[in-house]
Amino acid sequence: MHHPDNIYAQPIDEIGEFRFDEQVAEVFPDMIQRSVPGYTTILNVIGKLTQRYHQANSRLYDLGCSLGAATLAMRRNIQLSGCEIIGIDNSQAMIERCQNHLNAFRSDTPVHLQCGDIQDIAIERASIVVLNFTLQFIAPTLRAALIQRIYDGLLPGGILILSEKIHFEDAPINQLMIDLHLDFKRSNGYSELEISQKRTAIENVLRTDSEALHLERFKNAGFSHAQKWYQCFNFTSFVAIKGDSHD
Repeated sequence: MHHPDNIYAQPIDEIGEFRFDEQVAEVFPDMIQRSVPGYTTILNVIGKLTQRYHQANSRLYDLGCSLGAATLAMRRNIQLSGCEIIGIDNSQAMIERCQNHLNAFRSDTPVHLQCGDIQDIAIERASIVVLNFTLQFIAPTLRAALIQRIYDGLLPGGILILSEKIHFEDAPINQLMIDLHLDFKRSNGYSELEISQKRTAIENVLRTDSEALHLERFKNAGFSHAQKWYQCFNFTSFVAIKGDSHD
């Protein structure tokens, strides 16, 4: 049963920083559906990209797996042997619920969940790495190093799928995208109070990059091909492909 997200429905005296705690884990599916335009499309395409790019005897990583939506999308689309999925999240509440979600579906592909910091995880023999709205919660100065570690841990022909909220250098466009996103949230039943309080809570935690910065970071890490494949307002998803030696 999905619980409705009403975490920010009542006035909060001291709005702390947003945390993926027990309270958020409880309502997370509802929060994501109502806050992220195109979330279902992004998950479907993560599945399609997995089908196309996963390699036999490789690892698939879901970095910041939360309740395992991307992990499940990947697992449903694995057709080759010897694959394993590794899901990491730094919220114990998320990991416990993620395990329950995974247990509800049968699969031959093993999934190993770990509670920990994605910056400490060794990435090895990877054919697919997913960062689905996760990088934006990492300190900006540490992002390039993480993307580099992902690139280094990918097999030739492996891919990184990165979904992120972005900002735009052009101020009127940036404001337009913010307003369109706020309208999206209102139309999904969030009140003005919930919107303003959630924004206050998340402002110091979620620091966005521009599309140009993401593409530059992929290039600097060594990815030979990278492209934004999805955008709705300020929500985007990129795919970056690691070439083989003749690329």
